[in-house]
Amino acid sequence: MVCEIACGNPLAAFPSSFWLSRGGTVPAPTPSPAPPTSAPLTTAAPPPIGEEPAPVRLARDAPQRTLSGATFTAPAGWTITSRGAQIVLDGPEPGISMAIVEASSDRLDEAMAEAWSSFRPKWGAKVKLAQDGPARRGWASTRDYQYQAAPNEPVRSFAKTFRQGSTLTMTLVIADNAVWDRRRGQAYLILDSMRPSGYVPESFDDRRAHSLDAAHVERLTTFVARSLEAADVPGGALALVENGKIVFEGGFGVREVGKPGKVGADTLFMIGSCSKSLTTLLLAKLVDEGKFGWETPVTSVYPSFKLGDAATTAEVQMKHLVCACTGLPREGYESILEYGRMSAKTKIDFVGHMKPSTKLGESYQYSNILASVAGFIGGHAAYPARELGAAYAEAMRTRVLEPLGMKRSTLDVARAEKSEHAAPHAENFDGKTSLVTADFNRAVTVEVPSGGVWSTVHDMAAYLRMEVTDGMLPDGRRFMSKENLLARRAPQIATGENRAYGMGLAVETKDGVKVVHHGGSTFGYKATMYWLPDHGVAGILLMNADSGELLARPFLRKLLEVLFDGAPEADEDIALRIQQRKERLAKERARSTFPADPAATAKLARRYVHPTLGELAVMTTPKGTVFDFGEWKSAVASCKPESGGASFRFVDPGAPDFMEFVAEERDGKRALVLRDTQSEQVFWESPSH
Repeated sequence: MVCEIACGNPLAAFPSSFWLSRGGTVPAPTPSPAPPTSAPLTTAAPPPIGEEPAPVRLARDAPQRTLSGATFTAPAGWTITSRGAQIVLDGPEPGISMAIVEASSDRLDEAMAEAWSSFRPKWGAKVKLAQDGPARRGWASTRDYQYQAAPNEPVRSFAKTFRQGSTLTMTLVIADNAVWDRRRGQAYLILDSMRPSGYVPESFDDRRAHSLDAAHVERLTTFVARSLEAADVPGGALALVENGKIVFEGGFGVREVGKPGKVGADTLFMIGSCSKSLTTLLLAKLVDEGKFGWETPVTSVYPSFKLGDAATTAEVQMKHLVCACTGLPREGYESILEYGRMSAKTKIDFVGHMKPSTKLGESYQYSNILASVAGFIGGHAAYPARELGAAYAEAMRTRVLEPLGMKRSTLDVARAEKSEHAAPHAENFDGKTSLVTADFNRAVTVEVPSGGVWSTVHDMAAYLRMEVTDGMLPDGRRFMSKENLLARRAPQIATGENRAYGMGLAVETKDGVKVVHHGGSTFGYKATMYWLPDHGVAGILLMNADSGELLARPFLRKLLEVLFDGAPEADEDIALRIQQRKERLAKERARSTFPADPAATAKLARRYVHPTLGELAVMTTPKGTVFDFGEWKSAVASCKPESGGASFRFVDPGAPDFMEFVAEERDGKRALVLRDTQSEQVFWESPSH
């Protein structure tokens, strides 16, 4: 496959029979769907005959409109080039381009193929999956396209078609993986803000929320119970809070598939990245105590702290460790493949070798390791004489868990697994929900501040009760200052339209309602929590299967529907998400051979080694070929990329499905190559083989 990533170049137009030839006027967008800007609404118009369109670099986020009258917001720093019904947006750095193309056609797939032919004439990727979406935000229908890319090709491409009448508005995206990782927040501003002509969005900003009485609670619990069952999640737990009171807490289903133990309000789950909100709460408490301020340089709190860039190290303040805006890319695979060698100290030392890929505050780049570093340094500020991990644990116990009455919550995985807890689950290769080995989640034990807390919905409701009352405890005492509690919710970096990341918390305006939230994902566990600070309502949902991720956004939508009499969308959304997930997993199985193809595995070395990720042993077992990393192991399926050769992906339930090893030969030696968004890791054939 040939992909060209060029920026700012004029692109050929479609044949005249294809282009949409009508214009029209559009009312100015309402304030809620568009970001604050003083820029006028502009319309794509063709240049005079014989002249090429002039690219325009945007100084700030600016609303735009297409010939059909569809509107969207283009991000600051991007370059926009308009030619008739084609608008090209190039990112602020080479390696990411988007095109918005309009056509009048009832043949979506043919129209999309022709749009790509115009946007990238030499681009030839095949459609991997095309999935229809529901009628939303004024569009009659949508269709999402994913395109096949070889595991060794660091490029991604996808597209979305919006239909209004006979008009198709097609959004095409092509990007280097590394650039996408840095610029996706800006790209989602474009995608999130796409609206058809004349559309007036649903908004609840002038409505008073219904009380969560028995009838409204029943609507929510019925939705959760049905959704968990439909998504093949063995068990889940839900708690709802209103005006400082827990109005519901309870469980659904079982703790482990095939066993009778029921999930209850006191059943422990891993809460994944919801842990970040508790870590930033600890930091806020320490700010209250005067241990440091949000703007205190990190080196003033922990002098040996450094990043791989001295200038950035000097700039980084305590708040930057938890804002996803420091410029550090998502870390590599050390935390998963070599967690046995990791400790709190090695985590802090590790970031000393990581170089920022953008300037501080320039882009959204989610980081688990920096959030962990923040927690460990906060613990050090509280207990400087203790080992870093122990200091964090003690600070969390004394400042957060005990004062909030979170008696069952723990940072100790051994303690959790000896208590009443939900077991993790995921689909096996055949699509059946199965038990996940505990070895995978051992990786989180050295990243507790960012994802390793165990809790119950009863305990998390106690935490959310404090959040929705702006820092008050049920007995009328103040848990912490309102100022530092709310500082965590202040937007630090944009992640899309009306969406931003604060400090360990995501904030957004959804249908006119301010929402604060975070999700959590570990192997076989999913969590999602939301609260509406202006209405005093919160909800926490914990689940024990990977498919639980499907409930995150529909749960929020159902909450808004129940509170504000919103249009019924959540039930359709969850049903569609379940169907699409099954289609995606089926596609992955279709391109994979399990047990792995003997002809492919015969070419592998028996042992590989990586300078920092350790050893990889290739073993032949009754269940097929197994990759063993020491800390954990999994059977693998073989895949045959379009570029030739072979690749291997994990198939054990819960194993990291985002990893794919490509078998290559380099300099006469066998290698297994693992690529993440911004780096390449090469496991070389072991000399001792």
